[in-house]
Amino acid sequence: MSEKVSQDQPLDYLKSYKEKSLGVMQRISEEAVARLISLLADARKANRQIFLCGNGGSASTASHFANDLGKGASWNRDDRFRVLALTDNVSWITALANDTDYSQIFVEQLKNYASPDDVLIAFSGSGNSPNVLEAVQWANESSLVTVGVTGRPGGKLGEMARYPIFVESSHMGHIEEGHFLIQHLVGYYFMETEE
Repeated sequence: MSEKVSQDQPLDYLKSYKEKSLGVMQRISEEAVARLISLLADARKANRQIFLCGNGGSASTASHFANDLGKGASWNRDDRFRVLALTDNVSWITALANDTDYSQIFVEQLKNYASPDDVLIAFSGSGNSPNVLEAVQWANESSLVTVGVTGRPGGKLGEMARYPIFVESSHMGHIEEGHFLIQHLVGYYFMETEE
């Protein structure tokens, strides 16, 4: 018969987790996020395309961010975001993964869509996802603006992206929470501070 877990054990864990998470959120660079806001405002003004990518939880963040910019920050406005999450076309992704290599699932889409001065925002907790790095490398070589949103130490993405944003943690849960906060800081800036 298993031993009963007292309510104090989960409560202690939850309190500790929340305290650590809040500390990580406080250390996100406001300057780096403000720079991303400026990059996106410039892209919108110039009618440039914005691309998003990531794996796992980061894929969900990319899709959510595309929704927030494409719908929430564009609704009933003359200036709209041209935004596409490269994580959302399941048929294309699975065809590329099956017929070529999983590392090609984002870069091959970019080759069809992207032009110089477009923006690629890549989310990766580790900063070492091969498919994200392939996309960022090609984007850099093709004169796109690259933003890497990662954790610490940030892996290769933190080095490759022209504009890195770091969540100051190596704990994947806290990194993903930080990424979610970043995309909401940006999205709601456009939703709530503009006419």
